[in-house]
Amino acid sequence: MKSTGFFLGGLLLGAAVGTALALLYAPQTGEDARRQIKIKIAELEKELDQMRAKLKEKGGEMKEEARKRIQELEKRIEKLMEEYQKAPETAS
Repeated sequence: MKSTGFFLGGLLLGAAVGTALALLYAPQTGEDARRQIKIKIAELEKELDQMRAKLKEKGGEMKEEARKRIQELEKRIEKLMEEYQKAPETAS
């Protein structure tokens, strides 16, 4: 989960740096370049927020799935314990 977050963060950072460099080397005035950089940064921040929300949602889903599986295992263990306690002891 953490490695996915690091990958996405690195991907966004790389996109931001590439965008900034492309805008800085584009033939336009400094004011236009700064305005476009601000717009791109805002877009990337929005995209990052969306990715964070998705990762948080996925983490919640994984947590819920793990909780359900643990409950199922607990029930199976309880059932096995009941069966074990009911089973007649065999003399060795």
